[in-house]
Amino acid sequence: MTKKSSIKIKIKKGDRVKVIAGAYKGTEGEVLQVLREKNRAIIENVNLAKKHEKPTNERAGGIREINNPIHISNLMLIDPKSGVPTRVGRKMEGDKIVRYAKNSGEIIK
Repeated sequence: MTKKSSIKIKIKKGDRVKVIAGAYKGTEGEVLQVLREKNRAIIENVNLAKKHEKPTNERAGGIREINNPIHISNLMLIDPKSGVPTRVGRKMEGDKIVRYAKNSGEIIK
């Protein structure tokens, strides 16, 4: 049985985010995948690790780099209008709930 998360995840796949804590602090990248059950996200070119693979019939062996997940609390969404990190809010727009950047009020697609 998995424990229910109490953190509201406010980033989605395809968002531009900035790392605000940890070894990769200050780097920006695109969210490739969000792991909701673990409160983590995989970011492009952040938290890289080398993986050694044996050759198989489909591909050659060797060393390749993979993106390891990083905790959601270490990420901030980048404001689409100003390009600076911002917090995310939610509001009703018609009959839908949309995300918006708290710095500029810009709706996040």
